[in-house]
Amino acid sequence: MSEQALKVKNEAIPERAQGLYYATGSFSEALVYRDDEALYFEHRGEDTGIVRFSFGMLETLKTVIKEEQEEARVNSLQ
Repeated sequence: MSEQALKVKNEAIPERAQGLYYATGSFSEALVYRDDEALYFEHRGEDTGIVRFSFGMLETLKTVIKEEQEEARVNSLQ
């Protein structure tokens, strides 16, 4: 794990986690990491939790956003 990962005092982070990003600010703590199957967003604060986004979910989200942007562009031309 990276040096940033070692700063995090949370045993829930799997050893296989890659691409760790750690920040504090809007939440008391926010952590983003990935493994071979998904991207994880973990936050601490008033509503502590972990959200898991599979890569399939992220691809679907990307497609939906592109479709909405295209629709907005077409509507703005009318």
